[in-house]
Amino acid sequence: MAEEKKELNTSAMSFIEHIKALRDCLIYAILGISIATLMSMYWAAEIFKFLTSPLRENFINFDIIGTSPAEAFFIKLRTAFTAGILLSCPNSFYQLWRFIAPGLYANEKKIAIPFVFISSILFLAGVSFCFTTLFPYAFQYFYAEYESIGIHPSIKVDEYMTFVTRMLFVFGLVFETPVVCFFLARLGILTHTILIKNSRFGMVAIFIIAGVLTPPDVVSQLLLAGPLIVIYAVCIGICYLVAPRKSAQAQN
Repeated sequence: MAEEKKELNTSAMSFIEHIKALRDCLIYAILGISIATLMSMYWAAEIFKFLTSPLRENFINFDIIGTSPAEAFFIKLRTAFTAGILLSCPNSFYQLWRFIAPGLYANEKKIAIPFVFISSILFLAGVSFCFTTLFPYAFQYFYAEYESIGIHPSIKVDEYMTFVTRMLFVFGLVFETPVVCFFLARLGILTHTILIKNSRFGMVAIFIIAGVLTPPDVVSQLLLAGPLIVIYAVCIGICYLVAPRKSAQAQN
């Protein structure tokens, strides 16, 4: 079999050409987010009610308050922007693929659709896990802490939205780890043996990350640490499957 070569459009891209390619991809990604945000503005009130449902279901007696005249408008805008990012994530991942594709082998460029599909599914899975699993336990814990000191909670709407959106996107990005490991393994930077040998350090890092990103209670930390451990194991499997394939290509 003939040795597989990288497919180049004309010649090696210069630094300026890479910058221009990055600029174009960013423009199209931002355009997609902007369109999805504008569409989401129509349902911003309903989306906001949905985003506050974990709080309403787990805080028994509380108030959601605004502290400025225009805050309701900006909250609706932030809500629509959050929905826009989630709705347009397939386009964002496609633009990322367009940027990295010139450096891949010809046969690797054919996996654009699987890359976009899997990346989008993993990102949305992380967001869904955070919203449906972590938030209920976290808000139950927070409300119990209010009750323990006899305080009636009044939640500032901007602080709530900041907390919710940050946690959703953190979980979405964390669930992208297998995709990152796939490309690192293809480049020979990461192998399954490295992950296995450093698994003890990996477990410590996972629980440290879980402790930093979640509320200060054991249940919430375990809810994040559990999926991270599973993701770590999946990354080992991905690196194991990718490495032999790369070796076989080198032999051919």
